[in-house]
Amino acid sequence: MFLVFPFLLFRFAHYQLWISVSRYRTAKGNNRIVDKSLDFEQVDRERSWDDQIVLNGILFYAAGVVLRDQFNMPFFKADGTIITLLLHWGPAEFLYYWLHRALHHHYLYARYHSHHHSSIVTEPNCPFYDYVYGTVDKSTDSLYETTIKREAESPDVVHLTHLTTPDSIYHLPLGFPSLSSKPQASKWYLLFMWPVTLWSVLLTWIYGHAFISERNAFKKLKLQAWVVPKYNMQYFSKWQRETISKLIGEAIQDADKKGAKVLSLGLLNQHEEFSRNIELYIKRHPQLKIKVVDGSSLAAAIVLNCIPKETTQVLLRGRISKDACLLVQALCQKGIQVVTLQEDDYKKLLKYDNKLESNLVPSARYDVKVWLVGDGLTDKEQSKAPKGTLFIPFSIFPPNQIRKDCYYHTTPAMEAPKSVENMHSCEVSSYLFDQNFLIQMEFKKFDSQTMGCALSTTFALFFFITCIIALQSQEMNLWKMNGISMVHGDHSFYFSCIIC
Repeated sequence: MFLVFPFLLFRFAHYQLWISVSRYRTAKGNNRIVDKSLDFEQVDRERSWDDQIVLNGILFYAAGVVLRDQFNMPFFKADGTIITLLLHWGPAEFLYYWLHRALHHHYLYARYHSHHHSSIVTEPNCPFYDYVYGTVDKSTDSLYETTIKREAESPDVVHLTHLTTPDSIYHLPLGFPSLSSKPQASKWYLLFMWPVTLWSVLLTWIYGHAFISERNAFKKLKLQAWVVPKYNMQYFSKWQRETISKLIGEAIQDADKKGAKVLSLGLLNQHEEFSRNIELYIKRHPQLKIKVVDGSSLAAAIVLNCIPKETTQVLLRGRISKDACLLVQALCQKGIQVVTLQEDDYKKLLKYDNKLESNLVPSARYDVKVWLVGDGLTDKEQSKAPKGTLFIPFSIFPPNQIRKDCYYHTTPAMEAPKSVENMHSCEVSSYLFDQNFLIQMEFKKFDSQTMGCALSTTFALFFFITCIIALQSQEMNLWKMNGISMVHGDHSFYFSCIIC
């Protein structure tokens, strides 16, 4: 009886292993048979893939209760194993073959079995009986020879991101669907996964190379998300920065060899120090054709559109990054006063553009109703905000929502076209393409109301539209999508996406 639960855990682990492997192989592209992408409908259909495991557990337990005396058997018995294998290879597979043929009869197929074939998934087969009864498809051998020679897919655009916490491995497309829908929330039961988590951490230390986690498509453009196997804590560690810079450089070179035209830096890969190292790396390798982008203007443009129109004053709090400088510059040009709490922040902003002085106000006031927040905002500072304050993040990660009497905006995002393929979760992303090839992408996942769970990653690739803008609309001064105007300034075209 005590073996029932371990058996169920083993079945879950076995299923999840093959799911992860198949998703990785699908994203990588080599040996792929069908190029059809996933969608929300398929994820909905396959939400209950573990039901039969639960049913097996119930049946095993019921059999254990009824046949309690028969369960007093040794853990392993050689003759029993041989008999089990012979029964599986003989009668069981024979009966499965004919049952499967019966299910493909018009009556059963139309009323029941067609649901099983509505998704493009790996199907079991009975090769021996297929050959015996002549039901092998004539194209089987040629299809095998074609797919075995197919090489990995060459992307047009690569988005390079990284892991955030040890548990973030479960939020990738290779992980669990129910966790992918809530990447910024940790579950208590992940504590019981510590052996797998520890193993994945050790693997990332050993395997020093970016790996593919997701693929997307828009018309003829092929998009991929690559993951640097490093965590936030390693990005903030000085002794790891050289290693991370080397990994990013290798990823750039690999993407260039694969024929990618643009590589976007995501999350902490956009950090100023890494950006400087990447710039030096590109100068040392002038033969690279790929355009490396990190983007700052887009976030500023999106945040600018999030600020209420009647606003005349905002408070800036957080690390003064490139995004913050561009945002403050745009606000001051519009005549909106920007209040800074720190003297150092005030000096840094003036150093960036001394024309900001007229609308840049150093003050110790906290009574401003609109706060633009980045990295470094503390809970203590949030507690000083007046009731009804609107917090609008401009950094990669949103602030902790500790105030129930205030409002928190999502990270910068807008709508994406519905023609995007292989999107099967709700995410928020933002993009920029300008004449200097600057792109920024930021992500936050939402629960799918139509699915109950989402099957995707913290990362997505949707700046394909920016490539189109760059190639076809270099002279545009204004771009409108779904009633939202994308501001044109500093020779930059702004666009962003919400995928739901």
